[in-house]
Amino acid sequence: MAEHPHAALIRKGYDAFSRGDMETLRGIMTSDCAQHVPGSSQISGDFKGVDNILAYYQQLFELTGGNMRAELRNVFVDGRGHAVSVHHLHAERGGKSYDADGGIVFRIVGNKATDLDECIDDIDRSDAFWA
Repeated sequence: MAEHPHAALIRKGYDAFSRGDMETLRGIMTSDCAQHVPGSSQISGDFKGVDNILAYYQQLFELTGGNMRAELRNVFVDGRGHAVSVHHLHAERGGKSYDADGGIVFRIVGNKATDLDECIDDIDRSDAFWA
């Protein structure tokens, strides 16, 4: 049985993120897409528009010297425009290491992501790492 197109879209996005392929990421998001990042650190907030989301990703790579990795563990879809990813993050910066589980709730319209709500296992630990 073929993979659902929304799951394939999410896998394509994670693959592009891991390679730093911003053009592929741009192509799988609507121009007015929004990403919501929990917490109160320098990387937290609401990023509206694909250009701002890609700038956020670039900031993550810069803050970690390019060593941040998001290993996709699973994707769940409902067939009605929602997908949930489960991933493991690893990053290092300033002599600190960060390993955490998390996920993103995606809203998909026309086979493009329109909204990404990020969830993490420990907001306080995340805030401390990104402080």
